[in-house]
Formats: sequence, structure tokens, C-alpha cells
Amino acid sequence: MVRQETPEGAVERPRAAVVRDALGVGVAVGLSGFAFGVTAAGAGISTLQACALSLLVFTGASQFALVGALAAGGNPFTAAAGAFFLGTRNAFYGLRLSQLLALPRAVRPLAAHWVIDETTAVSLAQPDRKSARLGFTVTGLSLYVLWNLTTLLGALGAEAIGDTQAWGLDAAGPAVFLALLAPMLKTATERAAAALALVLGLGLLPVLPAGVPVLIAALAAPVVLWMKGRRS
Repeated sequence: MVRQETPEGAVERPRAAVVRDALGVGVAVGLSGFAFGVTAAGAGISTLQACALSLLVFTGASQFALVGALAAGGNPFTAAAGAFFLGTRNAFYGLRLSQLLALPRAVRPLAAHWVIDETTAVSLAQPDRKSARLGFTVTGLSLYVLWNLTTLLGALGAEAIGDTQAWGLDAAGPAVFLALLAPMLKTATERAAAALALVLGLGLLPVLPAGVPVLIAALAAPVVLWMKGRRS
């Protein structure tokens, strides 16, 4: 298929290439829902509650942060606050995608539920609006379906085998979270913020209640940006 020029002058990608890339991201990340289901069960969350989180919240990092804090014995309100602050980045994604996708008003509330790291990355990688819309839709749909299906399978499997800590599966959630985060740290500023957050989180973990170190570690990003501004 020959690429065609769009009215805006951008080169339109073949639909097959957009769908291939979007499905690759959706399937690869969607399978990680199994780790979330296992982690949620290990934190004492029921299968119904884990599935409700994936259906209604649908932002992997925030879900892992929530169940991780609960598993460590954190206060539910503190755990929810940490997950909320981690999920606020999606609001900034939405500001950019609203201009790029320019979706009809009727579908914007539904599309907003799919505004996450992966759909944003695939959409922004496209050279034109038509390809961006296709990439967003395919990534969102495949990831949403797989994430929820594997969440159910992971939670049911964890309940079937019993104590997840005895099998070492309690480490599955943090491992997947780090695997998803690492490729996003591309600049020196991002790596510095991640390193400072790690130091704050681990350093304060023994002395503060569970969930509180996560909130304090969130201050790493503004601190690093402030220091960068001072040097500039």
C-alpha cells in the first residue's frame, strides 16, 4: 500500500501498520493484568473487587500502587490518595489528546476512560489525525479487554493456589510495574526524578506508615525540575 498525503500535508500511515503497532502494545501490556490479579488477591482483595478496579479505574500503575500499599498494611485512604496522585498524569495526557484526536463530544466521556500511557504513546507516534484515532481505538480496546480478562484469571488463579507469598508471586506486581516504568525514563531529568523517588520511598519505608512514603516520593519530580531550573 502506498502512503498518501493528507490534506494537512502529513504522510498518512497504512492502516495495517497502525493496527499492527497498536495491537502489539495492547497485547503486550494487557497480559500484565494477570500480575495485577495475583497481586490484588495477595493483598486480600476479592476477585470481584479486583475486577471492579480494572473495569472502572483502568490505569495499571495506580492500581498496582493501591494494592501494594494495602498489602503493606497501609490505611485505605492513604493508599487511595497515592493511587490518585499517580493517576493525575492521565489528565495531562487528555489535554494533549483532545487536540490531536478532536473526537465528537458524544464519545469523549467514553474515550477519556482509555486515556493512559499506552494509548497516548501510540496516538502521538502517528503522523496524522486519522492514524492517531485508529491507533488510540485499537490500543485502548485490545488493552482494556485483555487487561480485564487477565485480571480475572490472575485473581482466580491466586485464590486457587492459596498463599501467594509462599510461591513468591507477591513480587509479580512490583516487577511488572518497574518493567512498565523503565522504558519511559529516556532523559537525564526523568532518571534523576526516578532515582530520587526510589531513595525517598525506600528510605522512609521503615519509619513511616505504609502508603505515606509513596506520597512523599511523588515530590521527587517537582524537586528535580526546580533544581534543573536553578541550574539553568
